[in-house]
Amino acid sequence: MTTILDGKKLRDKIFEQLKQKIDKLSKKPTLAVILVGDDPASKIYVKNKKRTAENLGINSLVFEYPSHITQEELLNKIKELNNDKTITAILVQLPLPDHIDKYKVIDTISPIKDVDGLTPFNSGKLFAGEKPYVYPCTPKGILLLLDEYNIKIDGKNVVVIGRSNLVGKPIAQMLLNRNATVTVCHSHTKNLAEITKTADIIISAVGKKIVGEKMLKSNCIVIDVGIFRDDNGKISGDVDFDNVSKIASHISPVPGGVGPMTIASLMLNTVELSELNH
Repeated sequence: MTTILDGKKLRDKIFEQLKQKIDKLSKKPTLAVILVGDDPASKIYVKNKKRTAENLGINSLVFEYPSHITQEELLNKIKELNNDKTITAILVQLPLPDHIDKYKVIDTISPIKDVDGLTPFNSGKLFAGEKPYVYPCTPKGILLLLDEYNIKIDGKNVVVIGRSNLVGKPIAQMLLNRNATVTVCHSHTKNLAEITKTADIIISAVGKKIVGEKMLKSNCIVIDVGIFRDDNGKISGDVDFDNVSKIASHISPVPGGVGPMTIASLMLNTVELSELNH
């Protein structure tokens, strides 16, 4: 029988432990979120992050700017937050308007306040096999979910579909650091199904329906990171859940799998950075 990797259940468990920890802190963590423009999805994400943080006892500040803000103005705000000792974590909500260089923005965040773990300093530490200040939120959430269900990573063949800086690249490196044998596939990969059939664990982070039951071997573990609305407006993931779940030993649902673990990791990172800053 297939085991459902329940991200909501683990998130709630983490939040309960985290709230108890925060209640005992003399200085509460403060998460600063910068939102540029009017992207509806981004506004919802930021609102949810703020509510979640406050429910846990984390101070949450949101700085909203119009889409026509100049890059210089945005970078100056980040520098101001870097120098503000009351701010322990900084998050810039992506995507940003086209005229703003997101890499320049990420580069400007102080590594010890980089709650997403995306600055060159933290990324460099990760890819050098060292411990960054914090790990990127979604990859961290994936590993927490695998660990919660006692899924062994050492020595396993893992196929990662997707090579983004947010998920694909960092999760591949984090798995390598835990002695998995990792293959990264992407839009230019040929014979994808032949590769995925070798996998003990498949992690798909593409944003379109791509993983079907004929692409995996029996009792494979499947992690679905993708989330989007299909042609019928229904929330969907990269994986054909109904059919794949008949073959996989473990599978994460969409919604309710990796998504809740990403927000849990964000809150964990906020508290970890607060402890480092103080």
